[in-house]
Amino acid sequence: MSTNQPAGAAAPGAPGTGPVTAHGDDGPDPRRLRIILITVCIALMAVIASVSGLNVAQPDLAVEFGASQSTVLWIINLYTLTLAALLLPLGALGDRLGRKPTLIAGLAVFGVASALAGLAPSAEVMLAARLLSGVGAAMIMPITLAVITSTFPEEQRGRAIGVWTGVAGGGGILGMFLSAALVDVANWRYLFVLPVALVVVALVMALRAIPDSREAPKHSFDTVGALTSVVAAVGLIFALQEGPERGWSDPATLTGLVAGLLAAVAFVVRELRLRDAALLDVRLFRERGLAGGSLTLLTVFGVQAGIFVVLFPFLQAVLGWSGIRSTLALMPMAVAMMAASGLAPRLTPRIGARATMATGVLLAGAGLALMAGIVSVDGGYPSVLPGMLAMGIGMGLAMTPSTEAITGSLPRERQGVASALNDVTREFGTALGVALLGALLSAGYRDAIDGRLHDVPRGAADAAREGVANAVAAAGGAGPRAQALVDAARQSFVEGWQQAMWAGVAVMGVLFLYVLTRGPKNPVPVPAREAEAEAEAEAEADPEVLSAR
Repeated sequence: MSTNQPAGAAAPGAPGTGPVTAHGDDGPDPRRLRIILITVCIALMAVIASVSGLNVAQPDLAVEFGASQSTVLWIINLYTLTLAALLLPLGALGDRLGRKPTLIAGLAVFGVASALAGLAPSAEVMLAARLLSGVGAAMIMPITLAVITSTFPEEQRGRAIGVWTGVAGGGGILGMFLSAALVDVANWRYLFVLPVALVVVALVMALRAIPDSREAPKHSFDTVGALTSVVAAVGLIFALQEGPERGWSDPATLTGLVAGLLAAVAFVVRELRLRDAALLDVRLFRERGLAGGSLTLLTVFGVQAGIFVVLFPFLQAVLGWSGIRSTLALMPMAVAMMAASGLAPRLTPRIGARATMATGVLLAGAGLALMAGIVSVDGGYPSVLPGMLAMGIGMGLAMTPSTEAITGSLPRERQGVASALNDVTREFGTALGVALLGALLSAGYRDAIDGRLHDVPRGAADAAREGVANAVAAAGGAGPRAQALVDAARQSFVEGWQQAMWAGVAVMGVLFLYVLTRGPKNPVPVPAREAEAEAEAEAEADPEVLSAR
């Protein structure tokens, strides 16, 4: 049983909330809904910006704390690992405890943790702050989407989800740009000013605008399912993050992978047994909407993450651009993605969710093919810009109906779980894309450069095999072969890029065929559903129907 009120009504005496309607039964107040949407997007932006912000400050962190590269990577990755692990259980708790109090508590935890990270005197304090930030983010992120799906009327929900997905997709790039600017002109500690400021604004707005909604649970909380989901997420994402660094046969990597797989199997078995009392009813994956939306988001976010793994070394090591200029170069892709996310809700009612998703996947795959086909050292940025724009538009078109398909597949009382599932899928896709496309890029680069190092001194050649940035740094020790080494490394990187991108094209091709054949069925238009409901109500009230029964 839900304590949500129908759109346009508020619970008498509900704490911190006023009616969401302007004039009784005239419908939701558009101004109030706009404020709610702005509030949750500001909160989401704080979380998304913190995912990628510290990537631009890795050298500064190493110098400041005297930390190894492994420790620096843990400072960056611990946040996303904690976030992904806790999304599902905290999203479910948000449904039970109340979405507004969960959001406010998450903002408070996240804000305090971000401030602590900005003032951290040591690597140990920074790691603790990043862990706490991940806990707060896991409380915030699923609730932001759940507030939209539980508050907005159905005819406006698609557009609101489109704005949310645009912020979720493009916000990371915007966060990286602002972070790079702050590192260049100030200090890495100022990176945490942005999320703290966003949290303060979101907290003030949430206290005033966000309606409180919670669900009266029919079953007890699935504690065992929550714990096994945490172990599964931690194990699998740890293996994906550490595999490229430690090696896939490293004991720590294998331990994480085995533990994650065993926990995932245990989670599925338990949830199948509990059925309606489960934390996540996995039987729902038989439905096209949930399966198709989840697979699309997993793939699209994986490819996007893989693109960034390739683009940054290309812009910085191959073209020699600064961090802020390289990040600025990604902005056209972010803008295209956010614009297409807003367009998708208008397109879906006309051509259907399946066609919109398929079009987006096709455009994203075409963007990958463009980048793979025309990228070159001499061509520079113009050789990748058309592909980036096509990728951005395609991802924007695919993400919004995929998100709506996931949230629409679970009942109203499970919207926190639905939103968490949507977010977990994105996080797994990101980790998977970085691991797989990054590995393909590295393998392609090594294969290409091996045949170009015959006359290079051994020390410089060994360094060059580690990566294009290492090759550029080691060129000073290559004597007269210095420029030849740099040219060889840059060309080899482009060849490795092409290998990774063509693999991405193949993956997107398979996804395109899947969406065409197994994508979500087109929903019945809202007016038609309303007419059907009215007809049923009239039939129920008809004396002849009642007497016949």
